[in-house]
Amino acid sequence: MNNSVEKINNPIYPIMIAIAVAHLINDTMQAVIPAMFPIFKSDLGLTFTQIGLISFVLNIFASALQPVVGFVSDKKPMPYALPIGMISSFIGIAIIAFTTQYWVILIAVLFLGFGSAIFHPEGSRVSFMAAGSKRGLAQSIYQVGGNSGQALAPLISAYIFSVFGQRGAAMVLVVAAIGIVVLSKIATWYKQRLEQERLAKKKRVLVSTLPPLTKNQVGIALTLLFTIIFARSFYTTNITSFYVFYLMDHYDVSLRIGQILIFSFMAFGVVGTFFGGSLSDRIGRKNVILLSVVVPMPFCLALPYVPLWAAMIFLVIIGTLIMISFSVTVVYAQELVPSKIGTMAGLTTGFAFGMGAIGAMVIGVLMDHKGIDFTMMVVSLLPLLLLVAFFLPKDKPSSAV
Repeated sequence: MNNSVEKINNPIYPIMIAIAVAHLINDTMQAVIPAMFPIFKSDLGLTFTQIGLISFVLNIFASALQPVVGFVSDKKPMPYALPIGMISSFIGIAIIAFTTQYWVILIAVLFLGFGSAIFHPEGSRVSFMAAGSKRGLAQSIYQVGGNSGQALAPLISAYIFSVFGQRGAAMVLVVAAIGIVVLSKIATWYKQRLEQERLAKKKRVLVSTLPPLTKNQVGIALTLLFTIIFARSFYTTNITSFYVFYLMDHYDVSLRIGQILIFSFMAFGVVGTFFGGSLSDRIGRKNVILLSVVVPMPFCLALPYVPLWAAMIFLVIIGTLIMISFSVTVVYAQELVPSKIGTMAGLTTGFAFGMGAIGAMVIGVLMDHKGIDFTMMVVSLLPLLLLVAFFLPKDKPSSAV
């Protein structure tokens, strides 16, 4: 990956794609955990609360560390942290494939959380460095990799764990080894690019599409943005980790059929993520965020009450539209604070992990104490919080900057 002859400002598509592939592998390993929830419940006899705690430990650890990694890398980039993070995740998967002890599972997900915390801010930085003028597109390609990895969770559950059980997680180790090699190559390019920028005396700085804002206005905008991320992450965690139990209980479908329906939600979320970034380059970040709020709202509110055939359609619509803003919120945060690319990437993705962690814990407790139907009805109201998007500062399309 020697790109020393390329101009610093030009988009570098091979690197965009390579870091997206690495993101896919990283998040596939993360997806092993929710994919194993039905196995944990049936084979190990875990409660919904214990399952929620596993997700909580995984995501809250990643959440807490991501902003720290982003802040440190803003001051001193760490190219070779990328393969180190993947090695940590490799260790976590290796442990979880062969243990039946609950406390060992919790230790294993700490390794996975650490690997994720290292990867995401630095991966987002690589995407930014390779983007040139295509920031929205680059972030979308990067996030499509991650969301594709997460979307594999129900398929892994339906076609690997249902056949091989918990030991099936070992199959992911082969993919993890490939990821370590890919990230080692990217780290070499990353180091060379930093040297090019140093020799050219050109520090890469993001040009914001937002108007000049005071510190107070930036603080308010970030609060609104985090509220959006909170509601979206809490809601999508419910669908990806727990809605399969509702499908089996309420509609009497098999685990495999339920996981395929969850996959449809996540797969169309990947489609939305891909188009969201490039669309935001053309019509503005806020407009895309509003699109992801207004259109899916009635479908989210109605989902617990519709027949199975309608639920199948609603999952596709919600997945596509609610995730269209996934990469856009990261770029929007970076443009609010353009001097802190890694920190903002760490805060937004880390906050999303954290809210997913808290969401999993709360949903697990609710399902144990209030029942599956009640929990689904309560969570369906969460997207109403997304309406705060109307108060975000208006930005310009990238082409107008």
